[in-house]
Amino acid sequence: MKRLFCNHTLQRENRSASHRNHYGRQRPVGEGAQLATYQGGELKVEYLTLYAFSAENWQRPKGEVLALMHLLERFLKEKTPELIEKNVRLQAIGRLTDLPGGAQKQLHKTIEQTAGNNGLTLILALSYGGRLEIIDGIKSLLRAVELGHIDKGMIDVEMFSKHLYTRYYPDPDLLIRTSGEMRLSNFLLWQLSYTEMYVTPKLWPDFTKKDLFAAVEEYGRRQRRYGAVE
Repeated sequence: MKRLFCNHTLQRENRSASHRNHYGRQRPVGEGAQLATYQGGELKVEYLTLYAFSAENWQRPKGEVLALMHLLERFLKEKTPELIEKNVRLQAIGRLTDLPGGAQKQLHKTIEQTAGNNGLTLILALSYGGRLEIIDGIKSLLRAVELGHIDKGMIDVEMFSKHLYTRYYPDPDLLIRTSGEMRLSNFLLWQLSYTEMYVTPKLWPDFTKKDLFAAVEEYGRRQRRYGAVE
């Protein structure tokens, strides 16, 4: 498995909170992310995406959103040395310009400081929505056609994928959905077409190394045919 996605939400402590070899209550905030990140590296996962803050989360009370952004900024600042030490490269997807200035600045700083690492790539989905990504991808594709960079006859699945936020990363192999929720919650709607799903009743704050390994073991027992016969 190369890429993993964990459906995880950035949350305050008093609220409850995957790619080819891509694997996708804050404990406090960094603990859950740290577990998935460092154990993902142990499992030889190359890409890990955490759904940290959705575009819809901006609708929460203003004070809560502000606290979450401060939490994100603090987490990035405190964990950058660990990411460097663990050879983790940080990336981010979403409408990142919607983030407050301080959070944007620290995010770009951490991304720059970890750019030379070649171990696990940790991707934070921030101000992210799957439908918004598709809309932004369509707009990007239309601009390319209008500018004459591509002909509309060239548009296919591969071409469209190159205009998404995730154009530099492979599609997820495994989606881990905590809290027993049986929905995608507007995440990676295009990329999850053939992703294996693992749903656990465990809440994110209670998700342990044992649970992570159980999900990966279950994935290993499945046969992926991508619509073909055995």
